[in-house]
Amino acid sequence: MSTALTPPTLATVQQGATVALENPECVPYEQRLNQNSRWALSEGSVFFEDKGAVQQAMRRIAKRLDELGVPYAIVGGMALFQHGFRRFTEDVDILVTREGLKTIHENLEGRGYLPPFTGSKHLRDTELGVKVEFLVAGGYPGDGKPKPVVFPDPVTVAEVIDGRKYLRLTSLIELKLASGMSSEQRAKDLNDIQQLIKAAHLPLDLAEQLHPYVQETYRTLWSFEWPAGRRYLRAWPRESLTPETLDGLLAEGLIVDANRSTDTQFVFLETTHPQIAFRYDMPDESEYRE
Repeated sequence: MSTALTPPTLATVQQGATVALENPECVPYEQRLNQNSRWALSEGSVFFEDKGAVQQAMRRIAKRLDELGVPYAIVGGMALFQHGFRRFTEDVDILVTREGLKTIHENLEGRGYLPPFTGSKHLRDTELGVKVEFLVAGGYPGDGKPKPVVFPDPVTVAEVIDGRKYLRLTSLIELKLASGMSSEQRAKDLNDIQQLIKAAHLPLDLAEQLHPYVQETYRTLWSFEWPAGRRYLRAWPRESLTPETLDGLLAEGLIVDANRSTDTQFVFLETTHPQIAFRYDMPDESEYRE
């Protein structure tokens, strides 16, 4: 005679057995994405409208941490999103202290959250299925091995945006770069910063505000987006380009492209200096029609 299998209860979980979601019908969010491509496309759409399950999970956990008085800073993909590079992510990353992590597990396990497996420092939102991963202050980004950059105390690096605490921009860049530098398996972190440089128009001299350990890597990634020697162009409407404005631009090193400036409506200015191109939002010449 066979015996029907039933989902583990919360009591079973607390006894140290295999961990199940508090709601057995709640499928892990990343699993749903993998299993249902149509739903994944729909979820991706609402994600970029700031209405996805990940955003809901982020707001819920931030509210709970505020209620508990736990210092935190939202990091990872959601922090990138807030600072200007919008890409999809399937979890929420939170920087906390070791004491804060202890408080979180003591107060949230079994109350809308459960660890994905016994002993995990992470939690899963049992209603939405979204995983909440915790980074602990004092640890090392990337491969976890000692390095000059460490996960900081969230109190010192958090800034409030839209009522929630996010990792400030320079700290986000430092941790992403240190992680990406540590291992080939973390190369995505380097790409995140390269894309952030492009999307948020971050300047080259921002490197001077970063930890010396990552400064050269930042400059290298910046140069990938704005390489020296490449030709950049921008069309200025003639009606808005006064002689004084044009003289000022030419004094900065821009040059009139005589071949393209035969158009009666526009004056095309060019430069091969990446920082000048960056300053005036001048596209690469390859983006123009012949």
